[in-house]
Amino acid sequence: MNNNILSEGRLSTLYLQFVIPSVIAMVISGIQGMIDGIFLGNFVDANAMASVNIANPYMQVIVGATMIVCTGTLSYLGRTLGENNRKKAKDIFKSSVIALLVLSIIILLLGVLFHKGIAVLLGANDVLLTSASQYIASIAFFTPVISFMIFFGFTDRLMGKPNLYPIATVFCLITNIVMDFIAVKILELGVIGAAIATGVSYLVGLMIVIRPVLSRKGIVNIFEGKFCWKIFSHSAFNGSSEGATYVSAALTMLLFNRAFMSFAGEKGVAAFTVINYLGNFVTLIMFGVSDGISSIVSYNYGAGKLERVRKTFFSSVAINFLWGVLLILVLKLHAEELIKIFLKNEPEILQTAIKGAKIYALSFFFSGFNIIQSGYHTSVGNALASFCIAASRGIVFASIGITVLPYFFGINGVWATLPFAEIMTFFLCVGLMRVYRDLYFKPKEL
Repeated sequence: MNNNILSEGRLSTLYLQFVIPSVIAMVISGIQGMIDGIFLGNFVDANAMASVNIANPYMQVIVGATMIVCTGTLSYLGRTLGENNRKKAKDIFKSSVIALLVLSIIILLLGVLFHKGIAVLLGANDVLLTSASQYIASIAFFTPVISFMIFFGFTDRLMGKPNLYPIATVFCLITNIVMDFIAVKILELGVIGAAIATGVSYLVGLMIVIRPVLSRKGIVNIFEGKFCWKIFSHSAFNGSSEGATYVSAALTMLLFNRAFMSFAGEKGVAAFTVINYLGNFVTLIMFGVSDGISSIVSYNYGAGKLERVRKTFFSSVAINFLWGVLLILVLKLHAEELIKIFLKNEPEILQTAIKGAKIYALSFFFSGFNIIQSGYHTSVGNALASFCIAASRGIVFASIGITVLPYFFGINGVWATLPFAEIMTFFLCVGLMRVYRDLYFKPKEL
């Protein structure tokens, strides 16, 4: 493993091999979520699209629970492989596979048995309750499939197959489009059809990414190793920041849905749904960069090559900032055209969304830096700092913003909540850079 490309390869080459496929996979995953919205918004109605957005926090719980296991495991695996300890690496992987299986089954049962109560908890009113609960109950059956498609896809990168996950997401996207066309447009199954289309698409992806971990010749596989609670708890704690990211996203979605329901009813939720689709597309690019560098950072950190770790961090920050500026300009100039992809015959919702997009987009100045910071700390095993950043973005400052800003600025205050949260988190990240100086700056020679 001493000659592993992660520790010896040129960083520019590693970006091409690891970061770009990660971004592609993330973007395609984001588009996949939008596909359901496009079909429901155009072939059912705005309420159907809004009801899926109401149910979205449940999906965030599925992905968030997976990412707690996934990110913590890969960081631990990368550092362990960097130390050339293969036996421990196999135990880390096996422990995570067993734990993720149990966790996904628990989430499945909660969704199937309590779907209506969950929909009410997430803010569904009488108009949206039936559709939202139907979506939750339907997507719940696919929880293990979704979880392991993501987990094995990320693991493939560390096994030297970074292109496999993007290929799987392409097939997911194609399957989702075809299935949505059949289930939503032709069979008119509404939100149930959209949920089934999404679930089946993840199943197709799982069939692709599972192959490397089925081989006993791989660095890790599902057959070798043993479950160890101590090892898994370490992985889960280290990945807790990613869990906080998705819990934050779920909480933010809940708070925003309730706020928009209060100010503008179902139409307000529909407007937010469209902007949230576009916003997720942008942040997924940034998360793709963060996830793409995770294997590079963790492996080199474990191998003691700190200068490569620092260079990877700063180049990633620069990339995310440029993406943020570019996408702010796109939303400023072409918001109406993008929104019309989802809703063409809803002029009131369209105007609300256009105004909101111009405020919401300001968050992209800061979110890329914050996302890289959180992922960077996870990769080097600094779980506490990573958790603080992730929780601040979506739980602490988002909650403060959604409580205070609408009081002074009305519905514009709701739109301004995310930029406020990202700005405040930015200052936190700058403070953490001072606390953990050695992770960012080469110590001065005495």
